[in-house]
Amino acid sequence: QVQLVESGGGLVQAGGSLRLSCVLVSGNIFRFNAMGWYRQAPGKQRELVASISSGGRINYADSVKGRFAISRDNSKNALYLQMNSLNAEDTAVYYCSAADFSSYTYWGQGTQVTVSA
Repeated sequence: QVQLVESGGGLVQAGGSLRLSCVLVSGNIFRFNAMGWYRQAPGKQRELVASISSGGRINYADSVKGRFAISRDNSKNALYLQMNSLNAEDTAVYYCSAADFSSYTYWGQGTQVTVSA
């Protein structure tokens, strides 16, 4: 059974930084073709923030380019999202995702990020 556990969310002032972590509690991270971070703000659809493939290819949403950085540590079964220069538009629940080679996607429970003006 795949279990992804996120941490690192919280309340931060505009301009501040947070680092989100996602740990694969059970299983092997090498079974996943791609991992990523999504977010969902109130009243909006879930959107891709950043993704990283097993080969290290990285993709960012235009709204976070230059501010966020995704990384993956296979030795720790972990995925990270460093978020800098946060603004109110970044307020959302952030979800960790992992897609296996059959394109089935697993999700974490989400972690709240709130940016105050």
